[in-house]
Amino acid sequence: MNGLKLPRIKLCQLPTGLEPAPNLSKKLGINIYFKRDDNTGLAIGGNKGRKLEFLLADAVEKGADVIITTGGVQSNHTRMTCAACRKLGLEVILILKGKRPATFQGNLLLERLMDADIRFIDVPSYDEINSAVDELIDKLKSEDKRPYYIPVGGSVGLGACGYVDGAFELFKQADMQDMDIDYIVNAVGSGGTSAGLEVGVRLAKKDSKIIGISVDEEKSVFKQDIARIAQDCADILKIDLSILPQDIIVFDDYIGEHGYGKPSRKGIEAIKLVAQTEGIILDPVYSGKAMAGLIDLVKKGYFEEGSNIVFMHTGGTPALFDMLVDKKLD
Repeated sequence: MNGLKLPRIKLCQLPTGLEPAPNLSKKLGINIYFKRDDNTGLAIGGNKGRKLEFLLADAVEKGADVIITTGGVQSNHTRMTCAACRKLGLEVILILKGKRPATFQGNLLLERLMDADIRFIDVPSYDEINSAVDELIDKLKSEDKRPYYIPVGGSVGLGACGYVDGAFELFKQADMQDMDIDYIVNAVGSGGTSAGLEVGVRLAKKDSKIIGISVDEEKSVFKQDIARIAQDCADILKIDLSILPQDIIVFDDYIGEHGYGKPSRKGIEAIKLVAQTEGIILDPVYSGKAMAGLIDLVKKGYFEEGSNIVFMHTGGTPALFDMLVDKKLD
């Protein structure tokens, strides 16, 4: 099901489900549905698989034999990239931003199981990571390797095409359920998912509003990033769209008291609520904080009464088994 005329490699189990959440909806007093992109496959699944279908197709077409990508120590993107590379018989090098932990849990454990080449660089910004990647690419080329670099989160125009297609899939499912989608809520960590959805909504000629919940940067940064990635995506697809930062909706109130990659109190409360009402498991880095944002916005009356809200479950479950180890949930 490739609605976009671009090279693509099937890596995901699609379509993912669009499920009503009746118990949570009753609790919050608004209509909530889950788009189950935690079930895309590839080493426990998540949203990055949609992006990788296009990015790795490009890598293979260009003759790459080693994939380099980056992310945080508990990156879902690096875990799924590793799984996709193993499926395709490609070498993979993961450059992770942070200290090497004493024990490997969560995503790191899965990456070790897949025998990834994992390298840690403890620096404050991705600028220094990018410099290290440039040096590595030069070194690999000198060894007659053909490296292909995927930026953090796969959040570039080509990767965002995965969520243009994902938006088409979602609207087709909603039409089959005779449902209009008023809002689509998703976690924003690097901006690619939101960017693809923004393009997809416009191409599908729908009125749904994309609501981003930042788990990292302030909203002004993400408005710029999402608009830039969305514009790059539109250019790749050769469609005439103008997407500006002021068109993007992002809330940065739910990053949490400890910042990116650390569980927040409201995020843990949201994880518990969804688990106890719907039996759906969220994660502490992305979907838990995004759900905390959705719940708070409902309480503040942000969504019109009777609205249909789709929550993009972007996966990330392995992080639960690292970040909430030995932490009480009650």
